[in-house]
Amino acid sequence: MSTEISLKAFKQAQELIPGGVNSPVRAFSSVGGTPLFISEGNGAYLTDVDGNKYVDFVQSWGPLIFGHRDEAIESAVINAVKRGLSFGAPTQAETDLASLVVSMFDSIDKIRFVSSGTEAVMSAIRLARGFTGRDDIVKFTGCYHGHSDCLLVEAGSGAVTFGNPSSPGVPADFTKHTLLATYNDIESVKKCFEDSSDIACIIIEPIAGNMGLVPADKEFLRELKSICQANGALLIFDEVMSGFRASINGAESITGTKPDIVTLGKVIGGGMPVGAFGGRAEIMAKLSPEGPVYQAGTLSGNPVAMAAGLAALTKLKKNAQVLSVLNARATRLVQGMQAEARTCGITMQIDTRGSMFGFFFNDNPVKNFADACNSDAKIFASFHSQMLKEGFYFACSLYETGFISTATTDEMIEDTIKASTRVFKAISNA
Repeated sequence: MSTEISLKAFKQAQELIPGGVNSPVRAFSSVGGTPLFISEGNGAYLTDVDGNKYVDFVQSWGPLIFGHRDEAIESAVINAVKRGLSFGAPTQAETDLASLVVSMFDSIDKIRFVSSGTEAVMSAIRLARGFTGRDDIVKFTGCYHGHSDCLLVEAGSGAVTFGNPSSPGVPADFTKHTLLATYNDIESVKKCFEDSSDIACIIIEPIAGNMGLVPADKEFLRELKSICQANGALLIFDEVMSGFRASINGAESITGTKPDIVTLGKVIGGGMPVGAFGGRAEIMAKLSPEGPVYQAGTLSGNPVAMAAGLAALTKLKKNAQVLSVLNARATRLVQGMQAEARTCGITMQIDTRGSMFGFFFNDNPVKNFADACNSDAKIFASFHSQMLKEGFYFACSLYETGFISTATTDEMIEDTIKASTRVFKAISNA
């Protein structure tokens, strides 16, 4: 497999773009090699600039539940573009998409569209602080909620502590109101509330997708809700990744826990840049211009993005049963790879939620970020590079989740499993 043109493109990009990429994970830093520059996506496939073709299990990190270049979404975008790219004024499409999302999430009475998941989470936290009149927030190590300053934190010296900045450029004062807890560990959350009486909200990925796929335990989420209710705090579900991927009705329909605010992205844009946050009417009433909590954006509710999202969610709602089909394929994929790995003496931990799947090269179950960090990064890097050579494109980090699209066929799943057999044998014999 030649990647000569990708290598040349990467060198050129490095001269003009920091690291040669516009989002760090794309640089292939954790798996080695040169990032592939993509020229085209079609259905379940990606084609790079060297002409290599891959079955795509990333699907733009989640948005493309119907694969690349879905006809209904593509048509909706083209028609919207013909009417204008941006107006900076309300359009009917915003209300139509809002109505669709609200109809599928019991926890959402009203919703505000923004342009990214980071923006959605940042705004949701501001709203929670404005609604409660408090400053502190609780987040979990290993959950990623975008790159806003107060969320770029790392653990301090204790198991639970106020966070310290994890990136240069973030003042300590910006993260001093962020408390860190351990995913799926309710005692660490209780300790946060012992340390502070000024907690506005708990924010969590109910189905974590940024430390690999690690779902929260149902009882853990129920206890989080109880703690919030007892202490006057709000519970925010970050479903930027899992929304409409794990379930058409949100994680609340799987877990039985109803959040106060939900953040969304990915699928609701159908491949276009869209984020959103929504919740109970009384909470959303605090948002400007109805209330005092300010949030604005020129491209929020962009007509082209709204058209793409409306087409994607309309199609998904009409074909809700497709998620069970995708889950069956995702389950077959990871179970098949796990079985092949086992024959080569390699242990894999696997999980799926709807059209999401994850796996770890780990001897023990993964329940939190510390567990995920005990996975074998060398085996993952070797697996990733060799599967690329076989024609299968997986996420280029062991801390990311994989995705199945409706364009991913049963035959593709079986071909992937067969390829993994060859790869695991090569790894075990290395």
